[in-house]
Amino acid sequence: MIPFDYAPASDTDSAVATVTARPGAAFLGGGTNLVDHMKLGIASPDLLVDVTRLPLDAVEELPDGGLRIGATVRNSDLAANPLLRSRYPLLSHALLAGASGQLRNAATTAGNLLQRTRCSYFQDVTTPCNKREPGSGCAAIGGWNRYHAVLGASEHCIAVHPSDMAVAMSAADAVVTVLGEEGERRVPLGEFYRLPGDTPQYDTNLAHGELITSVELPPLPAGARSGYRKVRDRASFAFALVSAAAVLVTDGGHVREARIAFGGLAHKPWRATHAEEALRGAVLGEEAFRLAADAELRYGQPLPGNAFKIPMARNALAALLRELAFVEERR
Repeated sequence: MIPFDYAPASDTDSAVATVTARPGAAFLGGGTNLVDHMKLGIASPDLLVDVTRLPLDAVEELPDGGLRIGATVRNSDLAANPLLRSRYPLLSHALLAGASGQLRNAATTAGNLLQRTRCSYFQDVTTPCNKREPGSGCAAIGGWNRYHAVLGASEHCIAVHPSDMAVAMSAADAVVTVLGEEGERRVPLGEFYRLPGDTPQYDTNLAHGELITSVELPPLPAGARSGYRKVRDRASFAFALVSAAAVLVTDGGHVREARIAFGGLAHKPWRATHAEEALRGAVLGEEAFRLAADAELRYGQPLPGNAFKIPMARNALAALLRELAFVEERR
């Protein structure tokens, strides 16, 4: 065991100040990702500031009908929240598709957003990994890359983001509220994450010491149906090979509005803006759904080990849109 200091946070301002002042410090929430990485030797913080006792564990209704989700709300509590289930089914579905019941009882909203890749090379300190050790190389590119990225990757990293929740939040236009030394700022989820480029060691645009305090969900459009579909190697406790989240509004047999995000395909939740554009005004039907998927996936650059993800993503999105368009939404 590598020694480290531990300090329970008494308030958000002091938590931010403590971590900001110490380069080796980190926030501790549910610990379902960070503690694993400490055991594997991937992370070695010299101070853990425990934020689980802070008053950030509420789900609150906003005046416009949206929701504010506290950073330390447990995944299981959020998935079961009546307001979330009725207004944002895609997020409830995504949360229930993630991990196991025991892990959902411990994992927090902020921790889920900040979890790092499950790339086997990232988690194996005996192998080269630019995300873990910049400049060492990417073993996955010429190795086992079945789970890896087909969109937005670089020559330095082809890892994918593992979160189910973040994919659904992307399609719901979520906004992350963070607190830092210079005060509070609001970050749209699309700007929260980074693609790997030549600095794959950075997953997000957070500065050291910035603390997620909440996530806000704006109300979905009137008449919207939403859902989440996940394809994986086994029925439970497995990360997505491909996932899709969608918000769909129809009008007279046509698509009026669509919001789509993919998981399992990129270094971050992938907002499928080309697919959304292709769907707007389209006649509801299989042809439109598959053309929309192709409009996004044509930019894919798969490797031999993960080329199956392109048709799998096309089928997953088409199936989800078909369900939302023609079947009463699950409650």
